[in-house]
Amino acid sequence: MSDVMPPGQPDLASIVAGIERTNELLQRVLAEVATTPSTHAIFVDAGYVYAAAGRLVAGTEDRRAFELDAEGLIEAFIDKARTIFPDSRLLRVYWFDGARRRIHSPEQQGIAELPDVKVRLGNLNANNQQKGVDSLIRSDLESLARHRAIGDAVLIGGDEDLVSAVEAAQGYGARVHLWGIEALDGRNQAEPLLWEVDSQRTFDLDFCKPYVTRRATGYEPNGDAPLCGPAPTRDEVRFVGAQIAAQWLSSRGRETLAELLPGHPYLPGSVDQELLIDAEGLLRLSLRAHADLRRALRDGFWEHLQAQY
Repeated sequence: MSDVMPPGQPDLASIVAGIERTNELLQRVLAEVATTPSTHAIFVDAGYVYAAAGRLVAGTEDRRAFELDAEGLIEAFIDKARTIFPDSRLLRVYWFDGARRRIHSPEQQGIAELPDVKVRLGNLNANNQQKGVDSLIRSDLESLARHRAIGDAVLIGGDEDLVSAVEAAQGYGARVHLWGIEALDGRNQAEPLLWEVDSQRTFDLDFCKPYVTRRATGYEPNGDAPLCGPAPTRDEVRFVGAQIAAQWLSSRGRETLAELLPGHPYLPGSVDQELLIDAEGLLRLSLRAHADLRRALRDGFWEHLQAQY
């Protein structure tokens, strides 16, 4: 019997070699997938956050009646996600809001300048109602899930129209986690949305209170007389941030504060609030309505901290 293979037929050695090459390639791909960290993103319906947090803390949904420390709140959300998804990296925070003719307000400009934050704007109608925001959320959420850019999506909102966005993302394999703000009575999130998501979390008054301040002449952190005085410069506030960092180093120890360095430029929510309260006490002035000065405060804190290591 002849050992010669029929013309056009591959020999056994070639088949085995091809299988081995394929197996080697698959092993490399699997090894790379196993070592690639998962990724999450945070999608914030700003209209929901303003209304729910304002109602809970200030007793009103009217944005004109209170100040929202959006930067501090975003950092608190990032910090919370870091604890819930310890083996995952943040892609970015998407901040969805409304604006007339989709032109950024000064506050929205400040939020857009924050690291790892993308502002998406829908329209505001004559009654100051957001239009087109839900479709923007769905578009980004579905696109990121479809391209496997994220494995987990945190959705902060409550509108039933978001159900389709959740279903679309889940259809591509992403898990969607719904976060909300405590309602004084009943619920401020649609039940169909609650039914559809993979997990739920609600933030209470204690969590929200540091980030919402009624518009007034001063701020009273401990029930004392209102803080007042001319607004300091950014350099003056940066110096105060460095001063507080030095005090913390001496009282809390280098090892404790060294744990903050991997999180730069973000501070854990509790640490950020302590820093803000200490600074307001030294300055005798509220910084709640001054996003630029709060940023200078954090810059000064980080600059001193990083210089010591």
